[in-house]
Amino acid sequence: MSKKIHSPIPVQKALRRLGKNISDARRRRRIPMELMSERSGFSRITLSKIEKGDPSVSMGAYASALFVLGMPEQLARVADVSQDIVGRELEEESLPKRIRMPQSDKEEANE
Repeated sequence: MSKKIHSPIPVQKALRRLGKNISDARRRRRIPMELMSERSGFSRITLSKIEKGDPSVSMGAYASALFVLGMPEQLARVADVSQDIVGRELEEESLPKRIRMPQSDKEEANE
C-alpha cells in the first residue's frame, strides 16, 4: 500500500502546473509516453504520475523528465537565490549599521 502524502494546497497546485508543463513539452516534441519513460529510466506509470503532479514521485524523476526534454536548466531555477526576494530582505535587515575597524588594525594604524 502506498503512503499518502499530504501537501499544502499551493504545493499541490505548483506540482500540478509542473506536471502539465512537462506533459505539454513532451507532446509538443511529439514524444510518446512509452519512449519518454524509456529514455527517462522509469515506468510509464511514473511518467503519468509526473504529468499529474503527484507529490509521491521523487525529485530525481522530475529532473530526469526535464533532462530528456532538454530542459535541465529549468530545475536549477527552482530555488535560485537571485529570485529569493524574502531572503534578500531578511539579509538586508540584518546588515550592520556601521562597520568598525578591528582593535588590532586600529593599534597598527596608530603606530
